[in-house]
Amino acid sequence: MSTPRLALVTCADYPHLFEEDAPLIPALAERDIAAEAAVWDDPGVDWAAYDMVVIRSTWDYTARRREFIEWAGSVPRLVNPPNVVRWNTDKHYLQALEDHGLRVVQTTWLEPDRGYDKRALHNRFPAREDFVIKPAVSAGSVGAGRYTATDANSRRYAIEHAMRLLNEGHSVMVQRYMPQVDVHGEIALVYFHGTYSHAMKKAAELTDVGEVATADGFETEEMEVYKATPAEIEAGQAALAFARARIPGRSLSSRPLAYARVDMVPAGDGEPVLMEMELVDPRLHLPLGRQALGRFADSLAAELRMGPDAANIDLA
Repeated sequence: MSTPRLALVTCADYPHLFEEDAPLIPALAERDIAAEAAVWDDPGVDWAAYDMVVIRSTWDYTARRREFIEWAGSVPRLVNPPNVVRWNTDKHYLQALEDHGLRVVQTTWLEPDRGYDKRALHNRFPAREDFVIKPAVSAGSVGAGRYTATDANSRRYAIEHAMRLLNEGHSVMVQRYMPQVDVHGEIALVYFHGTYSHAMKKAAELTDVGEVATADGFETEEMEVYKATPAEIEAGQAALAFARARIPGRSLSSRPLAYARVDMVPAGDGEPVLMEMELVDPRLHLPLGRQALGRFADSLAAELRMGPDAANIDLA
């Protein structure tokens, strides 16, 4: 019986994988799986030669999302699958989840085809609290800026920021800034096939009002070990199940995704609010979870054994 081949997909900036993912190769070798790095837009890669293809550090797709989605749709045995890639690479998924009743961070959406003038943008910003402006397709916090609603100069900078993004053709998110991020930090919970693995916490990134983040949000993301409460773990699992039933081509009868990261923050009443659900290429911060590397390798080995999930039908 031949050794299964697995591709760990990355981008040209990290042709040998991001440093945290590199140990996956020997971990999978211990499970009799031959894994290697492959760059998603390298025309020389024969994706059909692999028994399974796993997305990892493909962090340059945001400038070429359409191309990335087309690539995902062309790859056999892609993990996580093409329908998830299409749904999760545009943060409009948050609106879809909120429409169905999930508690997410309050967001106003600005679309580039609406022809907003400065007054119209001004009227769509919060009146009293800090808020964040960012593009709907972005990596990490790149392109995000924090502004103060009651400061005239800050509102002017926010208008300029939003107008610039709209003129470049981006959908724009205007989100209420959650002050609990400054106090508690934002927590991230990692799940493998729906089972909790480990959690991390990061401090507020947008600490300077008016400054727009330009650094690589994934590469510079700093986390510390966090002990999630049972309520937080359950909230993350519930959010994933809630989403699974609403991603086109998936349902609660489909198996949970091989890997997922759920970012949340407690609201004023203590209940968690979903900030983001990362199902495509999240940093999993495996060194921060005891035996997390082994759990991820086990998850991928199990995915390989189980074969294609019939519920992962691509409905494009």
